[in-house]
Amino acid sequence: MTHKTKGIVLRTIKYGETSVVVTIFTELFGVQTYMVNGVRTTKKSSAKANYFQPGAILDLVVYHNAMQAMQRIKEFGWDILFRQVLSDVIKNSIALYMVELLQKCLHQPEQNTALFYFCEDVLVQLDKANKSITGNIALYFSLHLTHFFGFKMNDNYDVEQNILDLREGNFVTQQPDHANFIEGDQAFITSQLLKVMQPFELEEIKLHHDTRRKLLLQYQDYYALHIPDFGQMKTLSILHEVLG
Repeated sequence: MTHKTKGIVLRTIKYGETSVVVTIFTELFGVQTYMVNGVRTTKKSSAKANYFQPGAILDLVVYHNAMQAMQRIKEFGWDILFRQVLSDVIKNSIALYMVELLQKCLHQPEQNTALFYFCEDVLVQLDKANKSITGNIALYFSLHLTHFFGFKMNDNYDVEQNILDLREGNFVTQQPDHANFIEGDQAFITSQLLKVMQPFELEEIKLHHDTRRKLLLQYQDYYALHIPDFGQMKTLSILHEVLG
């Protein structure tokens, strides 16, 4: 039985001489792994492999069997034809960061349409974003993605509660008795970013690239505290370079 679904490509691995194994976050089935045959044999078929770039949003017709670990794709095409996300160095680096972060959080093949639409919207907004929005969108995505996995930061910042305890996800009045906290300007900026509901609002937040770098590292620590075996983000060092 076939199903029509949208999907965000997370990872593609070459398999044999002609095929690829693709991990896709689908609208209907959550994260799934697909074998795609015959996309690397000739110049014409190799063009088909371009569809499976991380961050691409595809329109799919898939075979699905919940008892199988690997599924198959019957048909595929662009759902959204990006103008910049897959080709612009800066925007593609941000998209790769988003994809890696999402993949580190997604461990179960369960449908989560709200999460899918959130990720889809941020990628679409990234594609048309100006420079100011583009520079902040990785921060926005990092903070708001936590909502879907049960450890969203509580924006209770005020004059007295101005230290962000990364273990608890709350702003507190005194430094915790551990090293996992954010204070000063970076705590205030985090509070401002938590208030942003749509990416276009990011244009109002003016940040130096050093501040972005520090915040992304601290947000990585936050994820590591709340997701077992989270490890280190491989795309973070590249993102630091292109945003610097």
